[in-house]
Amino acid sequence: MTLADSMLAMEISAPGGPDVLKPCSVPVPVPGHGQIILRVAYAGVNRPDALQRAGAYAPPASASPLPGLEASGTVVAMGPGVVRWSIGDRVCALLPGGGYAEYVACPADHALPIPDGMGMREAACLPETCFTVWSNMVLRGGLRAGERFLVHGGTSGIGTTAIQIAAALGARVFATAGSDEKVAVCEGLGAERGINYHNEDFVAVLKAEGGADLILDMVGGPYLPRNIKALADDGRLVQIAFLQGPKVELNFAEVMMRRLTITGSTLRPQSDSAKARYAADVERHVWPMIAAGKLRVVIDSEFPLIEAPAAHWRIEAPGHVGKIVLKVES
Repeated sequence: MTLADSMLAMEISAPGGPDVLKPCSVPVPVPGHGQIILRVAYAGVNRPDALQRAGAYAPPASASPLPGLEASGTVVAMGPGVVRWSIGDRVCALLPGGGYAEYVACPADHALPIPDGMGMREAACLPETCFTVWSNMVLRGGLRAGERFLVHGGTSGIGTTAIQIAAALGARVFATAGSDEKVAVCEGLGAERGINYHNEDFVAVLKAEGGADLILDMVGGPYLPRNIKALADDGRLVQIAFLQGPKVELNFAEVMMRRLTITGSTLRPQSDSAKARYAADVERHVWPMIAAGKLRVVIDSEFPLIEAPAAHWRIEAPGHVGKIVLKVES
């Protein structure tokens, strides 16, 4: 298949607000060893994209400077060493960058088949959230059936995914959200108890239940010491973002006396081999949850690729519920 020489993409013209995302024409990527090229159907929009746009999250040196960390599409070219995929296969993939474009390159081992019965639109929303949730909640956090699990930001893309996977694993799920309507969404996805953080104290709620065995947090800032108080003895806190800042005063005597574990990670800087292991785990454990109807994608809104600035305004607004996607393929 002969590809065009150039493609439409949305570039970050300068660090700043959503309006710095501008359309541009750039060369179609050429696959390297072990890589595939996707003709992008849909691209997921995630908070790391907004951080990169603002100049607060530089891409790895080897990655495309274009934003976009997940996409669905069709395999149109393959580099040497690719054995699983064929031209024409429909896949979704975790990307090192470059998803806001008509074509994107990614390691073949970071792509997964579109789940049976799912469209390209929904599938584009899976890789970034599923890899992040599985690697942090299960592999790093060690969530087990019967444990009390708290996720903050329960109606975010990460939150909606974490609630459903944790419930499917048999955990008791608690989730914070910013309105009664969002609390209802969390409970509809499988949370035993949604907590409206405007009028309830999640620390008090969890302590009344015996404390959280695991907390997945993306808020940071003043939530850090409160998370420590909300944990049960021997509990674990996994930090995956800092929407309210990474620095806070914390009394580590309590961490020591109660044998607490504080850890965290970011996905993008990890090695290709680590992400390939996550892909294999997600396909083995999470894809069957989708097939069984235990995990569905919650989509807030869709925008054409050219309207990426509007998608970024939306993800940075407080009212969205679930994932935001860009439609790339006409």
